[in-house]
Amino acid sequence: MSHIRSPQLPGPTPAPDDDEAPEDAAPPKRDAAVEAEQVVEAEQVVEAEQVVEAEQVVEAEQEESGGGTSKARTPETGAETEPEPEPEKSAEHSPGAEAAAPEPPSGREPDAEPPSEPAPAPEPHAEAKAEREPQADPAPKPESGPDPEPQLTASPSPSPTPGWRSRHPRLARGVAWAGTGLAFVLVLFALVVPNDITELDPGRFLRIPAEGILVAGLLLVLPAKARRVAVVVVGVLLGLLTIVKALDMGSYWTLDRPFDLVLDWILLDDAQSFMKDSLGGAAAQAATVGVIALALALPVLMTLAVVRLSRLMVRNRHTASRTLLVLGTAWITCSTLTLEISDVPVASHSAATLVENRIEAVSEGLKDGEAFRKQAAVDAFADVPPDQLLTGLRGKDVLITFIESYGRSAIDDPRMGEPLGETLTQKTQELKNAGFASRSGWLRSPITGAGSWLGHSTFLSGLWIKNQSRYNNLVASDRLTLTEAFRRTGAWRTVGIVPGTQKTWPEGKYFGLDHIYDSDQLGYQGPKFSWSTMPDQYTLKAFRELEHGRKDREPMMAEIILTSSHNPWAPIPSTIPEEEIGDGSVYHSLQKAEGKDPTEVWKDPLAVRDEYRKSIQYSVTSLVDFVAKYGSKDTVLVFLGDHQPNKTVTGDNPSHDVPVSIVAQDPEVLEKIADWGWTDGLKPADSTPTWRMDKFRDRFMTAFGPQQPGGTS
Repeated sequence: MSHIRSPQLPGPTPAPDDDEAPEDAAPPKRDAAVEAEQVVEAEQVVEAEQVVEAEQVVEAEQEESGGGTSKARTPETGAETEPEPEPEKSAEHSPGAEAAAPEPPSGREPDAEPPSEPAPAPEPHAEAKAEREPQADPAPKPESGPDPEPQLTASPSPSPTPGWRSRHPRLARGVAWAGTGLAFVLVLFALVVPNDITELDPGRFLRIPAEGILVAGLLLVLPAKARRVAVVVVGVLLGLLTIVKALDMGSYWTLDRPFDLVLDWILLDDAQSFMKDSLGGAAAQAATVGVIALALALPVLMTLAVVRLSRLMVRNRHTASRTLLVLGTAWITCSTLTLEISDVPVASHSAATLVENRIEAVSEGLKDGEAFRKQAAVDAFADVPPDQLLTGLRGKDVLITFIESYGRSAIDDPRMGEPLGETLTQKTQELKNAGFASRSGWLRSPITGAGSWLGHSTFLSGLWIKNQSRYNNLVASDRLTLTEAFRRTGAWRTVGIVPGTQKTWPEGKYFGLDHIYDSDQLGYQGPKFSWSTMPDQYTLKAFRELEHGRKDREPMMAEIILTSSHNPWAPIPSTIPEEEIGDGSVYHSLQKAEGKDPTEVWKDPLAVRDEYRKSIQYSVTSLVDFVAKYGSKDTVLVFLGDHQPNKTVTGDNPSHDVPVSIVAQDPEVLEKIADWGWTDGLKPADSTPTWRMDKFRDRFMTAFGPQQPGGTS
């Protein structure tokens, strides 16, 4: 059935009564068809205004994304349509026109006879036009006349206030471009920024990342629903990738290795404690909150950036496709020709390589645990009877002392080595004057920058403890450590002097220590020196009063950890007469008068290196002075560094070597190590052989035992 009505001619409009003056005649009643037409026309006006408003929004969005002609979209389908002119409608085409018959004007009876001459037919659409045209105010009605029916008019809905984009198109366009540029920079940064802070270089941000080209192409061809999921996944992965790179930067700076995603989370607590000691509690807390907030915000920001770029590509699909084709061709060309900028390849795939390496590292770390347990089970000294262990040192006081961050750079670096070399030469002579001789060599530590407990356990266990997993497996095993060997003989009392330990240390029992003196038990009442809880001079004085100076005591083996040379190397305590040390309260005034602010020192790398060198001089001086004053013919001192300092001091690609020295009055002690090839004095020569630190235990126990490992003569 057709939905088109047949046109009908309008009937003649009755002429007004000639006997009535125009001003006395009541206004005619409004035709129902005309009223319906006016309602329809009002609705069409509103719809037209809505179409115009939609066109303005689309135009603003297209201006924001780079232009393009605007077309209205129907709200039902979203199809693009050109706005069509509104057709005029007559009363006959309006709904209800056929049903509503025209009524005679008011004042005439319905059955009155028509005038002798019919009135001329009105012009088609005249009344509709009259309604659209402004009309003069009608003449006032007489009070006696009947009230006319109220006039029905469709009031147009008020047009909404235009947004700021419409009012400020140039500003809106600038903001849009700025947002797109920021999104591009964020994504590019995540893909090409290195994970080692020492490799940051402007040339690295001029590379073409293969991962970006491939992911952009994938987003361009995916259907809309799949693309919405993909952009979220890509954004979150980019955020996580950036976080991993930031962790690597900190780990490379302190440990000279990438962050272990399985085992290194425990180090974050140490990092927070370090910031608290270096910057103060409030600053450390603010920094911690900021880091956590940034870590949570990065995946969100990266996701928003990917969403914005993907929408831009989809709106400009042809241009995006050509751009990706050009970039892909450029990447292949640069990769084939090995083009570089600042010694960095232009064709980059560093993000994919990093992810691949981290997956392999996690897999190898999981496998390493089982391999290490097998290595730890093989111990040449496990079955040696206690009475045959360390017989060459019976009756001696053996002091195994670690000097924090005492690395090879302190001796080999010309800027630091010359003044420290003078100190070592001077202290060697002081030991000779006190009747002591010394020999020194090099050991290669498994770590650098931080992680002292890994170096300590490597030296004592004879195993290569390079990560936290190995350390955890070690302290859960029955592996014989050097300190435990002393305790097992029953010929020594074993004690630990660990001023840096501020929490419970259950592993101390594994290392065979009869008693452990931590920071609380050493009785110090002075201020902390950044990370170090007390000066080395006080630590040695407390050791003397608590253990070493006791009368009628048995021989002892003491593991002593000196901490004054711990990062950040400011402020450094000054050497004072022993009688002035007391309970350490004197250091309050000394620190205020002489101490340097670490935040000021760390603004200048040269100042950091200078303060580091001074801290090593202080620790070595404190230890040698103690042994020269309180040592005897039964004293044997073994002291070494646990690891190299961080890269601010050592520079890029430092060695892992640390100096080690043995000091004794008894000439037989040094004769037992004569074949080691070590240098006389406290400063090892460059030609002195370097051993891995895990080899020291077996060599030492072999040299000072009556039998070879395993009981062979």
